[in-house]
Amino acid sequence: MSTTDQEQIFDRWKEREAVAEAMIPLIGKLYRDRNVATTIFGRPLINRSVFSLIKVHRYVRQVEGNGISVHDTFPVLEALTTLDLGPSRIDLGKLTLKYQNSGTSLSIKNFVRDEVKDVIGEKAAPQSEGQDVVLYGFGRIGRLVARLLIEKAGSGQGLRLKAIVVRKGSDDDLEKRVNLLRRDSVHGPFHGTLNVLPEENAIIANGNYIQVIYSGSPDSVDYEQYGIKNAIVVDNTGIWRDEESLGQHLKCKGVSRVLLTAPGKGEIKNIVYGVNHELMSDDDRVLSAASCTTNAIVPVLKALQDKFGIQNGHVETVHSYTNDQNLIDNFHKGDRRGRSAALNMVITETGAAKAVAKALPELSGKLTGNAIRVPTPNVSMAILNLNLDAETSVEELNDYLRYTALYSPLQKQVDYVNSPEVVSTDFVGSRYASIVDSLATIVEGNRCVLYVWYDNEYGYSAQVLRILQNLAGIAYTVLPRD
Repeated sequence: MSTTDQEQIFDRWKEREAVAEAMIPLIGKLYRDRNVATTIFGRPLINRSVFSLIKVHRYVRQVEGNGISVHDTFPVLEALTTLDLGPSRIDLGKLTLKYQNSGTSLSIKNFVRDEVKDVIGEKAAPQSEGQDVVLYGFGRIGRLVARLLIEKAGSGQGLRLKAIVVRKGSDDDLEKRVNLLRRDSVHGPFHGTLNVLPEENAIIANGNYIQVIYSGSPDSVDYEQYGIKNAIVVDNTGIWRDEESLGQHLKCKGVSRVLLTAPGKGEIKNIVYGVNHELMSDDDRVLSAASCTTNAIVPVLKALQDKFGIQNGHVETVHSYTNDQNLIDNFHKGDRRGRSAALNMVITETGAAKAVAKALPELSGKLTGNAIRVPTPNVSMAILNLNLDAETSVEELNDYLRYTALYSPLQKQVDYVNSPEVVSTDFVGSRYASIVDSLATIVEGNRCVLYVWYDNEYGYSAQVLRILQNLAGIAYTVLPRD
């Protein structure tokens, strides 16, 4: 390649950088001023860097075959900023491809106006007054849900994290809690600023005032004295799992509902968002977000059941170790879990296969399951070995799952990857409940084996957030319409 050609390649790169830089303030203004979140095929554009914006455009080429660049999406984004938009979620990638494939003689501005007319001016849904959220417990899931709530505060009209409730562990408990939020060994630093107000037992996170409340029991807090009303309490402790014990939260002033971030026992509805969230009703006061593994396997199983039917199968989860295991060999009430989590693969049980029936009753009794805990801190894998009702092929099955990830109602739950080099750390921070590794798919007649990655911390926390939005009645118009 000549020196001239090399310089031209570099010049084109600098042009893309300049366009991406110009996109960032427009994306931010739409979000903060109008509560309009933009995405590229489901991947959020809020708070991305220049390089990250360019990279997310390349994802379209990977899964769609025909790519788009920032040069393509920028004029569409500009057109959006000229309109009086209401709260909505607009996929810039899909809107751009729709325009390119439409063959229309309309200008970009007129095409965009027509596509988003349902959220312009008086047609737009009114802004929500906001929903107070309280995190009861502040462990791995609690802190990640906090990060998501703070990140998505946006215009302030959605979910608002108002308080964190914990047991006081030391005299410098507040500072330690903030430092755990500020720095994370797996997920990296907190994106933004955190200020501690010791005299008020409070944190200011990216402008959000968050009260830290010390309490030893779920029925002993008067939230109204902190200005918190009609709050949804997210119980992250895992200590209370049935309706009666979780109902203690409802005895507190200022609480309207409780969401458990663990499998619920008894008659509690276990919700996998995207699959059975329609089961939630205004009368429900206590709900469960099921487990991370249940959230990972159910959307894929739902997709397969709808298309091919499932006769039976086995689910094996290869799961990162968790805090309930020992770092080094010591007594543990559970079998094998007393052995060092950092040194061993540990066979253990999982209730995820049986829990599938709560979200997909048609699969009741059809699945068995087991788990292997492995020495990694995060990102797990589910191996689905299934007998289908219909025969298929690798190509047909993967094409269907790719479509599911891009265009189906499960597109926020199911992701799709076709790289031959991906490993578990590549999925740290993924906000999808499950990621299908298409190059590992095996099909023989009606039998298939699927390998499904999932960030058992962040992906699950994103599902919890989606349930919270639903409970709060926060429903955004998603555009463009397919």
